[in-house]
Amino acid sequence: MIQYGQLPPPTHVIAHISDTHLLAGDARQYDAIDTVARFERALDRLSRIDPPPQALVFTGDLADIGDPAAYRLLRERVEPMAERIGAQIVWCMGNHDDRAAYSRELFGQESEAPADRVYDVAGLRIVSLDTTVPDWHHGEVSDEQLTWLADVLATPAEHGTILALHHPPIPSPMVPAAELIELLDTDRLAAVVHGTDVRAILGGHYHFSSHSTFAGIPVSVASATCYLADPAPLDRFISAVDGNTSVNAVHVYADRVVHTVVPVPEAPEVSGFGTDVVPLFEAMSPEERFDMVSRKDSDFNRGAPADTEAATSPPTS
Repeated sequence: MIQYGQLPPPTHVIAHISDTHLLAGDARQYDAIDTVARFERALDRLSRIDPPPQALVFTGDLADIGDPAAYRLLRERVEPMAERIGAQIVWCMGNHDDRAAYSRELFGQESEAPADRVYDVAGLRIVSLDTTVPDWHHGEVSDEQLTWLADVLATPAEHGTILALHHPPIPSPMVPAAELIELLDTDRLAAVVHGTDVRAILGGHYHFSSHSTFAGIPVSVASATCYLADPAPLDRFISAVDGNTSVNAVHVYADRVVHTVVPVPEAPEVSGFGTDVVPLFEAMSPEERFDMVSRKDSDFNRGAPADTEAATSPPTS
C-alpha cells in the first residue's frame, strides 16, 4: 500500500455495521423497507474498501424480530464475504435480537445468558458487550458483566482494545426520545473502562451517525443499513426515513483511530478520475505526488492527469 500522506498505513481496518434489522422471506419493515436488499447494498459498499477490513463488527439489532431464519440469512450473506477477504466476524446483541435464537443460530449454543465475547484481530482486541435487557428496549450492564470486563481489560492487548456494544454510552440530543431507551447507569461502565487500553467504543441503536467521548474514550455510532432516524425532521417528534443509510470504516493507527461514514446509496458523480490514474501516481516520487495534488494549477487540478508524460514530469514551480 503506497503512502500518500505523512503517516504510515493503519495497522488495522475494520468495517462497522449496525442495525440491519433483517427480516426473512418477503416481509418488509414498516411495510416499506426491504432490509435484506439494503443490507446487500451495504456489503457491496464495504467490499470496495482497500485494503479490505480485517474484521466485520456488527453492533446489534441484527434481526428485526429475533427470527431464527433472519440469523441464518445473515450468516449466508456475511460469511462468504468474510472468508473471501479473510476477516473475522464480530456479532453484538441488540434490543431487537433474541438471545436464544442469536446464540443458537450464530454460535451453535443453547443459551439465554448475556452474549459477551472477546476477539483477537491481529493483536487488536475487540470486546463484544451485550447491553440488552430481555423484553425492554433500553440497555443495562450487570455487575457480573462489569466484573468480567474489568478482568478482560486488566491485561493490555498488543494494539489496544475496541469495545463494541449496541447501546452507545452517550446522549442523543438531536432525537431526545432515544434517550428514553439509552444505556442506563453509564457511570459504572465508565469506572471500568477509564484508564484501560480501550481506544474506541463502537455503538449503534440510534439509526444515525454520532460521535462523542466517554470516560475519555472516543465513541462512534454507526447509522443503520435499513432506515435513517431523521435527526432534523419537520414537525415530527420521531421520523424514520427511507434514505441516507450508511456504514462506517474504522482505521486503527498506532496513535489514533479514524472513523469514516460510508453512504450506502449510490449518488451521481459530478467530478472524479478513474483507476487508470493510479499507476501514474505510483510511478511518481512523493514530492511529485504532492506537487500534482496540492498545486492549484497542476494537471490534476485542471482535470487532466491522464497524460502520462505531463503527469510524471518534474515539478515546474
